Amino acid sequence: MELLCIQSQEHPELPLAELKAVMECEDIDAEIEKVTEGLVILKDIPDDKLDEYYEILTRRLGYTHEVHQILARTDVDNLDEDVSKIDWAEWIDENFAVRVKRFNSQIDTVGTERHIGTLILDNTERIRVNLSKPKSLVRVVAHQNDLYVAIEKIKLNKKHFEDSKPHKRPFFYPGSMNPKLARCMVNLSRVKAGELLLDPFCGTGGILIEAGLIGCKVVGSDVYWKMKNGTAINLDYYGITDYRTFHLDVRELKMYEKVSSVVTDPPYGISTSTGDVDGEGIFEEFFHAIYDNMRDDAYLCMASPHYIDLKPMVDEVGFKIVEQYGIKMHKSLTRIISVIRKNLD
Repeated sequence: MELLCIQSQEHPELPLAELKAVMECEDIDAEIEKVTEGLVILKDIPDDKLDEYYEILTRRLGYTHEVHQILARTDVDNLDEDVSKIDWAEWIDENFAVRVKRFNSQIDTVGTERHIGTLILDNTERIRVNLSKPKSLVRVVAHQNDLYVAIEKIKLNKKHFEDSKPHKRPFFYPGSMNPKLARCMVNLSRVKAGELLLDPFCGTGGILIEAGLIGCKVVGSDVYWKMKNGTAINLDYYGITDYRTFHLDVRELKMYEKVSSVVTDPPYGISTSTGDVDGEGIFEEFFHAIYDNMRDDAYLCMASPHYIDLKPMVDEVGFKIVEQYGIKMHKSLTRIISVIRKNLD
């Protein structure tokens, strides 16, 4: 069986990297077929695992917009025959809508939607079209001459990433990370529901919110009391209860339990969250402080500016950089997202 993932094209690498990380930590056994940027298919999924994998992906992913179960792979010439073969009564609940999305295709979107809708109606009984609030969505994706006919079984909550933007939270402070990137970084850290995730520069709690919403236990600390309190306010607002927050300098960090994951966006200004340290010193102090608070199999995912070279710092402490991705912020700044773990070689 196969799942079709329609991904964000905001970044050329992060959506696929996030998907691979979630598949790795959740033991999702499937082959990845990248059709084109923004369109990925998970193939050879065992029948008894499809619903479980579907739920995990829609619950966790940030840079994937939709996930659908593929019912047929076809092309323009064989579309009518292959759509008519599908037992639509098995997949459609009362009413439906057909939506076509194109990737490098010249297919007539509206015409194809109407045509497939007619084919479905001709091969079913007591099913009707509802374009405004359909109970079932038939998603057809066109790539060049190929067509993928799929059904949406679980809706991915894209609205969350709009509703939880930093300025919409009860406690707001400028410079907070957007929730989609925060979710992606949580996923890149390979953390699972029930495991402990730490953000030692928690700010307004954006990373902890995203980790909490996928079921992690979360801990946040910050040198500023205002941020520590604001994080707790925001976590409460989003219904996250399994958390602890602390007011302390990262250099004083002594965790009561070694963490499964560290995800953070350290400040890189002057006199920031290590109080009396600025520039590269913040990162050097951070790596030394965090090492012994992490499990041996734990991952660290962090953001940093392009002009700071992390490699000599992580090498000195005993970490290893696994992946890095650049995000252009503006003309003079690229944010680097690094996935790091303890060097066990």
